[in-house]
Amino acid sequence: MPPALKALLAQVAGWLAAFVLAKGGALPTGIWPLVAVQAAAATGAAVALKSAPWWRWIHLGFAPLAAGALLLQIAPGWYLGAFVVFALIYWSSFRTQVPLFLSNPTTADAVAALLPRDHPIRLLDLGSGTGSLLRPLARQRPDCRCEGIESAPAPYALSRLLARHQPNIYLARGDFWQISWTNYDVIYAFLSPVPMPEVWRKARAELGPDALLISNSFPVEGVEPDSVIEVADRRHTRLYCYRPTDPSR
Repeated sequence: MPPALKALLAQVAGWLAAFVLAKGGALPTGIWPLVAVQAAAATGAAVALKSAPWWRWIHLGFAPLAAGALLLQIAPGWYLGAFVVFALIYWSSFRTQVPLFLSNPTTADAVAALLPRDHPIRLLDLGSGTGSLLRPLARQRPDCRCEGIESAPAPYALSRLLARHQPNIYLARGDFWQISWTNYDVIYAFLSPVPMPEVWRKARAELGPDALLISNSFPVEGVEPDSVIEVADRRHTRLYCYRPTDPSR
């Protein structure tokens, strides 16, 4: 089921539950008990529909924030402004179920340690965001070609601005599913559990011999990684490393 449809069904379920309880006299009078029940029921429905975890927080806060905004009589223009800002940052996250995750410098150091030292390589960061992985990586390996592709306009524009003085960084705006991965030595993915099966299929079909797939935090379900790197950062990052074209797989 598409994530947007799940979200709509969860909200409808939340309002139905609130309406039934209010109609039956089970709720105190006033808007906030109604809103609290709606938020809790919508969140429970999202769990039942197996929505991604971040949707639960959205459902939990949606009705209370909407009610609060109405009571404060916030001008409609602020809603439009907020929508535009979130759209520029998250763009197609509702469809891809891939939020904006930023890699930290410690993770970039760990990725750099995985790269071969005896020859330059070509690396592609899937959904490169603001370029938080590519910039430190490109500084450590000026001999390598560090590429990123990002669909959301705001992170892409910021990444171009921040990397403007690093000639070995190449950035593009677009859909990483629509480009070939054939000529890359390393694919780096910090996405979510949802697209990882398709990432694995595309890597198996297109990557060359000895190419490396590195997934930050999200393993490929049902596939044993060749190695798992424990990163010494605050979030205890794990890098799952795969050789997709290994004949033994």
